[in-house]
Amino acid sequence: MFQQLRNKFLILNLVIISVMMILAFSSIYFITYNNVHRNIQMELHRISEFNRKTNDRSPQGARNFDDGRTSPEFNPGEPPPKPSVSFVLIIDNEGGLLDTSSIFTMEETFFEAAKSSALSQDSSTGSLKLEDKYWRFMIKPHFNDYKIVFLDITPQQDFLTNLIYTFFIVGFIMLIVIFFISKFFANKSIQPIKEAFEQQKQFIADASHELKTPLAVITTNLDVLLSSGEEAVKNQAKWLYYIKSETERMTNLIKDLLYLTQVDYSDIKLVFTDFNLSEAVENIILTMEAVIFENNISLDYAIEPNLITHGNNQQLQQVVMILLDNAIKYTDNKSIINISLKRHYNTLYLSVTNSCEGIPPEHIDKIFHRFYRIDKSRSRKSGGHGLGLAIAKTILQHHGGRIYAKSILSESTTFIAELPSVQN
Repeated sequence: MFQQLRNKFLILNLVIISVMMILAFSSIYFITYNNVHRNIQMELHRISEFNRKTNDRSPQGARNFDDGRTSPEFNPGEPPPKPSVSFVLIIDNEGGLLDTSSIFTMEETFFEAAKSSALSQDSSTGSLKLEDKYWRFMIKPHFNDYKIVFLDITPQQDFLTNLIYTFFIVGFIMLIVIFFISKFFANKSIQPIKEAFEQQKQFIADASHELKTPLAVITTNLDVLLSSGEEAVKNQAKWLYYIKSETERMTNLIKDLLYLTQVDYSDIKLVFTDFNLSEAVENIILTMEAVIFENNISLDYAIEPNLITHGNNQQLQQVVMILLDNAIKYTDNKSIINISLKRHYNTLYLSVTNSCEGIPPEHIDKIFHRFYRIDKSRSRKSGGHGLGLAIAKTILQHHGGRIYAKSILSESTTFIAELPSVQN
């Protein structure tokens, strides 16, 4: 699926870039083409005007060369036209060749072929190819006859042809380079989607597994009850207790899932106020003291008074409850839990440390993932589902804070929550 998505992204990217390149190269080519042909037309007009002036001054204003060609006498200050390969044919109304004007010695057959090709196009201007050269011509009236001016445009034609080849080569190389660049960024773009999909798939699988286990227990106990016939209910109390226990377990799981969905949904409007975080932490400690005492755990805490933060009181108390409950579950009997709350500059630090086996380094960044547990066998014994730390992380992120863990193997684990402070 992700391979197909990447390929679609890659093809779409290449198509868009190819269309843009074609439009850009076509625009450059047509602009260049128009400029070249405009210059050619201007050159044809200059040659035509020059030839007209020459004819006006002949024969008095002309001097003859040995080969019978004539060259005009230039007036002082009149610049000669730019040198170009051209010739002029004078024809009558029936298309007969009357005269020629060229600085090059050419065969009569060449002039006849040029005249015939130009007249066959039935246009006053056009292009033709003679003897591997490209010519541009223009037909204009000349006294009672007609004049055809020819200009060699082979260099310009070669330039335009080379420009097309250059565009094709550059475009092909650019497409190859863009293909590999697009492939690299397509893989980068797909990776977060792939990871999110895998996490969602794992989330659904873990949730299904967590719900399937208590459902199996409930079904088994119900089968036992149904197979007991008319036996008194009091004799089946343990089966009913198991059913109740698993039902409560599923209820808590569903509540955690719904709560996690709510805190994930950023459009939910929460009431954020300035409140005393020190008092909130002390209230949670008082609430959990009985549970801590029952588990034969020592508690040591140092709460700096009157530390104010901005946020939702209920949600941040939930974070404290999760961290303390997590410490109780994974602390051995006769061990100790340390809680501290202090401010450093503009940040409040809440740390919960418990004596335990510690967390291996390869797991330290994964424990905040949903349903993630280092020891799968302890999940049912501890009663957790692996959602608490994920909920705490999400809540803190919505409050502009963060949470992370430090652990020393076979000694202790510390969870540290950071929140922005509000000055008193």
